[in-house]
Amino acid sequence: MRMAELYLVGKAVEIGSLTFTAEDIVRFARDFDPQPFHLDAELARHTLFGGLCASGWHSSAGWMKCFVPFWAGECRRLAAEGIAPPKLGPSPGFTGLSWLKPVFADDTITYSVTLLGSRQLASRPDRLINTFLCAGRNQNGDPVIRFESTVLEFV
Repeated sequence: MRMAELYLVGKAVEIGSLTFTAEDIVRFARDFDPQPFHLDAELARHTLFGGLCASGWHSSAGWMKCFVPFWAGECRRLAAEGIAPPKLGPSPGFTGLSWLKPVFADDTITYSVTLLGSRQLASRPDRLINTFLCAGRNQNGDPVIRFESTVLEFV
């Protein structure tokens, strides 16, 4: 089965949710993005964000944290139905990463993936390139992250 047979172009599929606790925000920031509004709630209150918020990189990593178990579950589901799942390879990259709204402590982000298109590679006819819109919304339905990603598929 190919991705374009599994998912309708333009139809978003929820892949999971993640709650960003204050402790998780600070832990991630300490290791990867040590800015005051990610590290200290009191200092964060005096910034343009007005409170402790997650690094955009943390919200990006949250998408992947949800996608990996989602895809593993999809592969198990298809196999149980006797269907060979698409054979995905690595991603050659992403474009248009936007952090649309801060992710504050205790926000829950629900992530999604939408197939935008799939095409055969001219140089490698045994491979497809799939383009996806990857996104996340907070518990109020507000968009907080969006990017387009490409993923190789072996046929």
